[in-house]
Formats: sequence, structure tokens, C-alpha cells
Amino acid sequence: MNRRSFFQKAGTTGLGAAATVALAAPAIAQENPKVTWRLTSSFPKSLDIIFGAATDIAKSVAEASGGNFTIQTYAAGEIVPPLQAADAVESGTVEMAHTCCYYYIGKDKTFALGTAIPFGLNARMTNSWFTAGGGTELINEFLAGYNLHALPAGNTGAQMGGWFRKEINTIDDLKGLKMRIAGLAGEVMAKVGVTPQQIAGSDVYPALEKGTIDATEFVGPYDDLKLGFYKVAKYYYYPAWWEGGPAVHAFFNLEKFNALPENYKRMLTDACAAANARMLARYDAANAGALRTLVAEGAQLRPFNSDILDACHKAAVETYAELSASNPAFKKIYDSQQAFKQDAYLWAQVAEYSFDTYMMMQQRAGTL
Repeated sequence: MNRRSFFQKAGTTGLGAAATVALAAPAIAQENPKVTWRLTSSFPKSLDIIFGAATDIAKSVAEASGGNFTIQTYAAGEIVPPLQAADAVESGTVEMAHTCCYYYIGKDKTFALGTAIPFGLNARMTNSWFTAGGGTELINEFLAGYNLHALPAGNTGAQMGGWFRKEINTIDDLKGLKMRIAGLAGEVMAKVGVTPQQIAGSDVYPALEKGTIDATEFVGPYDDLKLGFYKVAKYYYYPAWWEGGPAVHAFFNLEKFNALPENYKRMLTDACAAANARMLARYDAANAGALRTLVAEGAQLRPFNSDILDACHKAAVETYAELSASNPAFKKIYDSQQAFKQDAYLWAQVAEYSFDTYMMMQQRAGTL
């Protein structure tokens, strides 16, 4: 091959490579367009673990997209009131929210099944049902009617049963109580004589302090310590039989979500999954120390006795029968959770429960 022929071919190859680079750059730009979303949370920044899941999602997406997909996070009340986050997403006022499905049972009681229902799934089962039991698909089939799409983006684990200004020794002690409680738990509590109140987290302390309400549930020791409930109601009950494993969700405007490039959808999906796992881990790490502090500050730990639990369980079963008879969407998702729960508890009691029970005995004996 002579030199002229060689350089002619080399030049042609170089032009081809340059053309490939020129064509690739616009393709990459199309796959990673500049997108800016706004996210409204239902939680204040002071509740750093639960609010922090939203900022975790935003950070993950920004890093994965090289800064091209930006999610601006806003705390409760900065754009809309905390219990109107889903409405803002549905209408397109914002593209995204970090909130709990059961805040919106005023639209349809089926929303409660997206977070937690009394005597429902624990945290591990909730995550399993959403991830591997068809739960996410069922919830999104329902939410599509509200122009919403959702992904699990947090779980607190089993919550505490709340703060009471007086002791609750019998089911009759609940009668006439005004209690801040969210979701279907309010309806169940109403069946046993409680007057349920749905109040945003930031408004609970003053209501309890003034006596506008007699009791409140919120999350667990870490958040409850921050909110200072022990200063105005000293009896701290457990467990929150109404929230054995409540899910927090990222809500997306369905049209805006569907319009995203597929790689951005994947980024959101992965970011929400990571935030979901991280929130539960953070609460598990923080609650023990906070509980010790609360007890040192005078909180009186009390369990709900079996008579109270049995009465509330009976009321819950009645509530679900009534809703299933009148609401096909509720029945479809509830039946799925019930079937999943039957198998999940069958397995859990064989190995997990046996192991945990033995280890708890060792902890109490000081032999861990």
C-alpha cells in the first residue's frame, strides 16, 4: 500500500469516527434532557428521617442524571398544606409529592390500603407485598383514576400506640376521647367510642396542650421526642395496631411520569427503593435511644391489654366487611393483602419469630 492510499483511507476513517461522535452527542442529550420538578412533602423538615427520604430521592436522581434531572423539595406548607400534597400532584401544581396514601381517604377509603390499615401487614410484609406480591401494580391501577402514580418511598416500621392524657385500662376508657389518628384507624376507633381527628403533624402539639384533643398517635420514639408530646401527655401506649408497617409513598403526576424518558423513570424507581430501605434502617437505629430518653423524661410506657386489642380487632373486621361490600376497588386490594398476610404470618412464625423471641429473652436476661 502506498503512502497516499494509506492516508486517504485513514482520513476517511477519521471522518467516520468524527461523524459517530457528532451523532452520539445529540442522542445522549435526548436521553438526558434538562428536567426540573417540584416535590411537596407532607412532613416538616424537623422530622429529618421521614422528610429526609424526599431529599434522598432528589439527590440520587440528580447524581444519576449528571445534574440534568433536578427535583426541588419543599416541606409541608411551603407550597400547599401537608394534607393536600396529593391534590397538588393530581392537578399538576407540582409534579411530585412525598406523602402517605391514607391521608386521602376522604376521596376513597381504598387510599388507606396504600399506607396501612388496622391489624394489617408489618413493615417487612408491606415491602414484600408491594415489591413481589403485586401491591404496587394494584395500587397504581387504582391511583390512575386520580392521575397519580406511586412508588414506595419509606416505611417507619411498627409505630407506637400514641400519647394519652389518662390511662387506658379498659375499652370503656376510650369512650368520648378526642384523638388525632389518621386513616381507617379513625373509623375503627369511632366504633369503640373515640372521636377521631385528622390533624397535620405541626398542629398536634398545641391541640394536645390546649386539651382540644385528649390523645394523639404519630410515629414512634424518635419523632415523638422531637415533637415533645411527653410534656403534655405522659402515658405512652404500644403498639399502634393500626400501623404495623406503614408505607410512605412518592406520588407522581401520571402524565408527567409517563412523559419521562425511560432512564429517568428507572432513576426514580431506584431512588425511591433506596429511600424506602434507608428510612426503615434509620428509624430502627434511632428509636431505641429516643425511647430511653422519653422514659427518663417521665413518659409512662403502657401496653394496650388484650381485651382492648380484641375489641378493636373485632371493630376492624366489621369495618372491612362493610367497605368490601360497598367498594369494589377496596375489596380487590384488601383481598390481595389478606391472602398475602395469611402466608406471610405462616412463614414468619416458623423461623423469624422463633429466633427473635429467643434473642429477646437473652436481651432481658442480660446474656446477649
